[in-house]
Amino acid sequence: MPSFLRRLWPSTLLARTTLLVVLGMALAQLLTYVAIRYERGQTLMNLMVSGVERDIASSVAILDRLPASEREDWLQRLERPNYTFSLQGAVDTAPPASPALSRFVEVVATALRPFPVLAVGQIENMPETVRMQVRLGDGSSLYVLARRVPMPVSDWVTWLLLAQLVVLAACAWVGMRLVTRPLKRLAAAADQLGPDLQPSLVAESGPAEVAQAARAFNAMQRRIAGYLNERMQILAAISHDLQTPITRMRLRVDLLEGMPEADKFRHDLDAMRTLVQEGVGYAKTLQGSQEQLRRLDLDALVRSIANDYADTGSPVTMAGEVTVPVTTRPHALRRILTNLVDNALKYGERAEMRVRLEQDHLYIDVCDAGPGIPEAQLLAVLQPFYRVEGSRNRETGGSGLGLAIAHQLALSLAGELSLHNRPEGGLCARLKLPAHTPTASP
Repeated sequence: MPSFLRRLWPSTLLARTTLLVVLGMALAQLLTYVAIRYERGQTLMNLMVSGVERDIASSVAILDRLPASEREDWLQRLERPNYTFSLQGAVDTAPPASPALSRFVEVVATALRPFPVLAVGQIENMPETVRMQVRLGDGSSLYVLARRVPMPVSDWVTWLLLAQLVVLAACAWVGMRLVTRPLKRLAAAADQLGPDLQPSLVAESGPAEVAQAARAFNAMQRRIAGYLNERMQILAAISHDLQTPITRMRLRVDLLEGMPEADKFRHDLDAMRTLVQEGVGYAKTLQGSQEQLRRLDLDALVRSIANDYADTGSPVTMAGEVTVPVTTRPHALRRILTNLVDNALKYGERAEMRVRLEQDHLYIDVCDAGPGIPEAQLLAVLQPFYRVEGSRNRETGGSGLGLAIAHQLALSLAGELSLHNRPEGGLCARLKLPAHTPTASP
């Protein structure tokens, strides 16, 4: 399809189908109109010609019986709107230009017998008009100017066809609306499927095919929710069950006080406990937040986080402001920002928090001055248990859950978390949130 047609082609199924149906019906109506016009024209032409030929032949017969001196007086009496007579003149040599006019001439010439037609010519600049030279009984010539009058189709036929087109187009639009409305509900349910994948069931109604698609979509949602819930329960159970043996091992290590290996065991157990606690925390984020939405001052929240870190001596600053209150889940948002700041301080030495409002979205950037992350791994580090360096130990690489938890919580707020390398060096984590009430599932 050419590019200009692609730009004009509608993007929605409803618009495309409606356009095709309307164009098809318009073409059908046009063909119907042409057929009616042709059939009506042929019928009326037959009636007209059969009447005109008799009138012309009768008038010529009358003029032939009159004395030559009286014919001039009868010319105007016998003329009609579509034919006139004259005793003098000339015939153009141009033949009839259309088949319909040729047939008209043949019918008139046949009706004029026994008066021979000596010449026939179409009048220049006068369509559907001819001049015929007829020889009368005394040898003189009579010139007949005849015009074929096409019979137009009545106006009501055109309006009737247009009214039919409008009614059919309206019916087509309503029908396609009934078909596409369930598809829109299906798309809306897919968009509303939150990060916790709580099923948002679609009404299983409409045409059989659409109802079947809705049932399949609802079944798919239930299966996905079941798989996710099973994964969350396994992760939570393993993390929870590991805490008891870790605690026992820690008590046994304390009994080994004074042994050279005790500190190493204690360090490893602390790392395992931290990993287990973060695993439990990540599992809770998969369940979704039950926190209620609240209106808050975003500037005050970000400033309080920066001040808390500054009080502990951490180099955390804030820039920018959002002067309008926002509706969100404060504890979830605080958890996201603290995870991002902790990550920036761990790998980038310092953290700068920037807030701004652009159109309908809020942006909170947490930037550091560290080495950054390879471009190919910017998306992968948002996945759980992923670390940039596989050989990193707990002190340098962490558990690989901090950014994953922040990413999951951002989705629960109907937001997006993305990572970008700064041109001047360092990593910038960008949290994009809707300025209105988030619609993600709680």
